[in-house]
Amino acid sequence: MPPRISPSRLSHPETCQCFRTRPCEALVNRQFHASARHETLLRRDMWKWLKGPGKAFRKPLPSSTNYLGAYDKQGQLARMKMRNDGDGGERTSREAEPMEDEDAAARRDMEDEGLSEDDRTLRAEQRAMARATRDADVEEMDDREGIPKERLTDLRPYPLNQAFRSQSVLSEDLREMIYMQAVENGHDLASVAATFGVDIRRVAAVVRLKTVEKEWEAEGKPLAKPYSTAMLNMLPTTPFRPNTKNPVTPHEPINDLPVHPHTRAQIFHPTSESRSFTRADAAKIFDRKLLPADDRIPLPMLVDLERWKLQGLDRAARGKLQVEKDTAARELAENKERKRIAWEQKTQRTVPGRRWDFKFQDVSAEQVGKDGRALPGRDAVGMRYGFPHVDRKRGVVKIPTSVE
Repeated sequence: MPPRISPSRLSHPETCQCFRTRPCEALVNRQFHASARHETLLRRDMWKWLKGPGKAFRKPLPSSTNYLGAYDKQGQLARMKMRNDGDGGERTSREAEPMEDEDAAARRDMEDEGLSEDDRTLRAEQRAMARATRDADVEEMDDREGIPKERLTDLRPYPLNQAFRSQSVLSEDLREMIYMQAVENGHDLASVAATFGVDIRRVAAVVRLKTVEKEWEAEGKPLAKPYSTAMLNMLPTTPFRPNTKNPVTPHEPINDLPVHPHTRAQIFHPTSESRSFTRADAAKIFDRKLLPADDRIPLPMLVDLERWKLQGLDRAARGKLQVEKDTAARELAENKERKRIAWEQKTQRTVPGRRWDFKFQDVSAEQVGKDGRALPGRDAVGMRYGFPHVDRKRGVVKIPTSVE
């Protein structure tokens, strides 16, 4: 609806309440951040924090996540301050109490007559593991330029969300080594996963992504290297140190067994005391086709290594047995693949097309039997397209009438 009074009829438009606005020159020349009404308390606190504790985030620490939760109110690294002050806190066991001399501990174990040979061997292995852990901590401290490793409280990127912690990711060196071992050296994925302590599914994903990356580099496509470097600097990474005593750092549990849906039921199965009830028997109770836990785990080779270790075999003997098993498994897989290829060449014929190749295979309708109800296997034509089922017909007895 047009206005009733035209602005041109007004003698002095600036005297009207509708036109009482500031001049355009003032709006153009005014700086937003310098306005007096925008100088709020929150803005003053932000600039105070940027000039004070926030200075630590202008130059992030090397080999550190550099999250807000890792610093105190004065802008000092909490774990570094705790290490310098020596006030206890969340110190590691290596710093809290001195390590006992290994030679003295070994002599004490030998003099103790109440210990068996197995107990002495177990304690020696525990001391060796503690020494390896201590050496790894020292090497990691050197790699971090004297900065302690992040604690659990330092892995919280959001201070108000105490339940969320950043998980470690694979470093670029570790990904490259995994790709080299799997593709260039030809090792199977299970062996690579067991060697580097990475889940076999993650190893497969690394190999696929690295393959695409190599193809893009060969084609000259640009890669988002700055983005990848920035993300790796903000996340905790699992390193790979080839020139140290402990080059491999386990990334995650690699042999966890997922819960099968058939094992969620609580079953009371009576059995005699004289019977040897194994895991295979327990799996058959839950389901006839369910494999035991030793066969369903991702890396059964680790169970064999531990079993050989308990049997008293030395490291060389265990390695030799593992190489023999790996060779036999590789030969079995190669034979199976050759048989599959030979069967396809014998039973199938390929017709090349413009975009796709069409494969044809001869089948026989006689496999379903004379009445069309035989079930010889999944390859029978009548299993899907043959005679219909009679489950809904009247007068058909569907329950067993005799017990054999």
